[in-house]
Amino acid sequence: MNDHEANGTLPKQSLSNQPVDGQRVIALDADRADKALIVRFNDGDRQAFEELVIRYQQRIYNTALRFLRVDDEAQEAAQEVFIKVYHALPEFRGESKFSTWLYQVAMNHCKNKLKYLKRRHYYTSDSMEQAVETQDGEMSRQFATEDPDPQQEAQSRETQEKVRAAIDLLADDQREVIVLRELQGLSYEEIADITGQALGTVKSRIHRARLELARLLKPLLEIECEP
Repeated sequence: MNDHEANGTLPKQSLSNQPVDGQRVIALDADRADKALIVRFNDGDRQAFEELVIRYQQRIYNTALRFLRVDDEAQEAAQEVFIKVYHALPEFRGESKFSTWLYQVAMNHCKNKLKYLKRRHYYTSDSMEQAVETQDGEMSRQFATEDPDPQQEAQSRETQEKVRAAIDLLADDQREVIVLRELQGLSYEEIADITGQALGTVKSRIHRARLELARLLKPLLEIECEP
């Protein structure tokens, strides 16, 4: 057992900025890679789990941030999710894709953590302000460029903050599916598996969420476009 296993924490890894590709071939390759890592882990290779963490840490953190809205809580939740997965992985039977199962664990954990924080009246104006001013910003991580123009970067960050704020205003069931679809790039079928909802229900919720986002963002974007 290494130091990370002994103290119940996971290694700090640099959060990669891998683009999400929805092409079927790449998805199949990712699924095969996950299965190979799981086999190695179950054969006693603990390094294989660290590789799984590297593959998914960014996406799980982003999902947690969209639910919990505060960077520190999202970081902690992501760590807790992977610790849960570490202990539960030997029981994973592969009846669904590993990524689907992982998101199920993450979503359930974040929902429970959000309820806990709300019961303790955790969210205040100060904590919500912190949610906007994360260490890099979730949306900024996803759209960052190597050498951004300062003015474009400022405008992009402002737009991203408006989108993030609008997503936070969505009903919980709409926010859940729009995060998985638009931010994580998952298919409708994957979202149905993760949420346990019928495919038609998932599509309907995503459609309603998009309409609501358009309604919330319209006045903000109109002001932004004024001369």
